[in-house]
Amino acid sequence: MSPAAIDRVFERRLSAFINAGQPQLLQGGRKGVEKESLRVTPQGRLAGTPHPRALGSALTDEHITTDYSEALIELVTPAFTHSWELLQYLLDLHQFVYRHLGDELLWATSMPCAIDRDEDIPLAQYGRSHIGRMKTIYRNGLGLRYGRMMQAISGVHFNYSFPRP
Repeated sequence: MSPAAIDRVFERRLSAFINAGQPQLLQGGRKGVEKESLRVTPQGRLAGTPHPRALGSALTDEHITTDYSEALIELVTPAFTHSWELLQYLLDLHQFVYRHLGDELLWATSMPCAIDRDEDIPLAQYGRSHIGRMKTIYRNGLGLRYGRMMQAISGVHFNYSFPRP
């Protein structure tokens, strides 16, 4: 589908939603979450350890990966129609991660733990493949452009797909 066709479909669906004035049009949409958290030590310092092997490859795992930093874990749910399915999947991801973190913890807030210098924030490592090196180089560029400290801010991304009218 061309970009113009995608725009037309989006505009048509959005118009149907706006013109109908009926909240039930939101029902049946698909929801997903991307949740980022820093891995920290029991003392509340940024974890200096690599992404745990038991969590799978940060490059290829579609549900547990890293974001900017090796210490910034990202949990990604599939899209679900029912909110309870989404929340259960996210809970299961959290439980799996915690079983494999050893004594590390997931920082609960979006603002990072105490970090002394930009250099203390390790870039995410994705291996020696071409795509892996490109992802790390990209993150290095973000750090140079905006500062690593800004990249250590975590968040929750809520994704929503409207149902077909």
